[in-house]
Amino acid sequence: MKMRTASIHAHGFHDRELGVRMVPIYLTSIFEQPNPISGETKIIEGGRELKYAREEGPTTRYLEKTLAVLEGGEDALAFNSGMGAITSLLLTYLRSGMKVVVPMESYSGTIALLQQLSERINFRVVKVWPSTEKIVESIEEGADMAIVETMTNPTLRVIDVGEVARVSKERGTKLIVDNTLASPVIYTPLSDGALFAVESATKYIAGHNDAIGGFIAGSEHDLSAVWEWRKLTGTILQPTEAFLIQRGIKTLEIRFEAHSRNAQVVAEFLSEHPKVEEVFYPGLSRSPHRRVAEKLFKKKLYGGIVSFIVRGGEASARTVLKNLKLIIPSPSFGGPESLLTYPVISASKYIPKEERDRLGITEGLLRLSVGLEDVDDIIEDLDRALRAIA
Repeated sequence: MKMRTASIHAHGFHDRELGVRMVPIYLTSIFEQPNPISGETKIIEGGRELKYAREEGPTTRYLEKTLAVLEGGEDALAFNSGMGAITSLLLTYLRSGMKVVVPMESYSGTIALLQQLSERINFRVVKVWPSTEKIVESIEEGADMAIVETMTNPTLRVIDVGEVARVSKERGTKLIVDNTLASPVIYTPLSDGALFAVESATKYIAGHNDAIGGFIAGSEHDLSAVWEWRKLTGTILQPTEAFLIQRGIKTLEIRFEAHSRNAQVVAEFLSEHPKVEEVFYPGLSRSPHRRVAEKLFKKKLYGGIVSFIVRGGEASARTVLKNLKLIIPSPSFGGPESLLTYPVISASKYIPKEERDRLGITEGLLRLSVGLEDVDDIIEDLDRALRAIA
């Protein structure tokens, strides 16, 4: 199946008795055991046992089948948040004495989690410059694990994940790729050899700013150990959220294409605006990451995030945020509503200031999640807020 078809039908659910093909919300914490003496249980899609909803549930399980198909994996596990997913994954595979490579421009929650775990498990976190060359170089020097993002947040550097995966495989390095900003619409890290693809399902996957979730896709064998940690930590995605995310997935490709088209127009507008100093968007012809993006991505789409630096630093950034009428000042991205956030106090707040400055994450940087509104209305709102800068 093509992605647009798989988004709708890959879950495979079919209640033949009632003639229903939509996955329902199974609001139950328990499942009847056919033979309680022997411990026999019901088996659902993928050979998973249904015993207790903290371990597995049908609404979540059918969503996982869809996610696995979209990411090109054998299986997937859904969690109650993206951080729940990455936490369970790290608890599964981290060991004392390991070297873990992570670009210094990564989601700061991931960096903070790694640093705090390293103090307890005694492994080494090596932060490197967020370029393909520096990541590969650090892996070649010896690394047990590497965690990279397809596109970095918030300056949208595009990493050649295929090259990183090739070197990781040669060196025996476990490669985890956060694919949230790209989504499986334009890239599937597993197809290039990554061990795991991780995403915040809250963003493009669910797509409506009404559900929190995360998932990991990979091989059945590698995910079986992660499933045990999900069971122990109780981080499974709940059925109502699973239903909402499954519903949102049905329009994933259509929405992502519309986000990307709007973002391209907005990025070009901002590039010419007198109050804007610099624009970060790999779809711009002059972007230093355009070439890698065209090599990596399955479509000529570059996502719905546009970051830009306003002239005048923090004061100007705050002026823009205060003068918006349509765009909502809020974190997150990937929903229908356009959102503008201030990275130095949100997604990048755990990155030390000296590193932020080197990366271009300055006090004047704003990250725009371009929504599905009419692009002329988005531009009008941005222009009004930018012209309010003294």
